Amino acid sequence: MDVRSDEELLLATASEPAAFGVFYLRYAEPVLAFFAVRTRQADVAADLAAETFAAALRGARRYRRQQAPAAAWLFSIARHKLVDAIRRGVVADRARRQLSMEPLVVTDDDLERVETLADLAAGGAAGLLALVDALPVAQRDAVVAHILDERDYPEIARELRCSEAVVRQRVSRGLARLRTQLEEQG
Repeated sequence: MDVRSDEELLLATASEPAAFGVFYLRYAEPVLAFFAVRTRQADVAADLAAETFAAALRGARRYRRQQAPAAAWLFSIARHKLVDAIRRGVVADRARRQLSMEPLVVTDDDLERVETLADLAAGGAAGLLALVDALPVAQRDAVVAHILDERDYPEIARELRCSEAVVRQRVSRGLARLRTQLEEQG
C-alpha cells in the first residue's frame, strides 16, 4: 500500500505514472458514487467517472497543492464533467480520446456495482453528514462552504474574515480527518 498523500501522488504522476493508479484506486468508488447518486444511471455514471479520471490524469501536471486539496480538485473536475454532460445532453469523451483510451465497456456486473454504490452513498449521506458535523467548528464551516456549497476560497475567506491560506488549510485538515474516520469505519 502506498502511504503517500493524495497530493504527493498527483505531483509524482509526471515521472511515475503508477502514482496516478494509486490515486485512482483511492477515489474510483467515491467518484462513481458521486455520479451514480446524481444521475441514477449506472452507465452514465461510469462514463462520467472515466472522463473525470482521464481529465485528471491529463491535468495532474497542472495540479497545485496550494490551490486545493487533491480530493477537492478531483471532485471539482467531476462536478464540471457532470454540468457539461447535463448542458450538452451527452457525456463528452474528449479527455479519453486525447489519451487514446479505448471506449468504456460496462458489463451488467459493473452496472450492478455502480447501482450498489449509489444506494450506499445515498443511504450513507446521513452518516457522512454526522461526521462533518463532528468536525471542529472552523474546519466544518470551511468544508461545508467549499465542498458542499461549492463556494470558492476568496469568498469563504471574506465571510470568515481570514486569509485564503487559512481557509485552504481548514478544508484540507477537515477532509483529511473525514477520510481517516471513513477508513476507520470501513
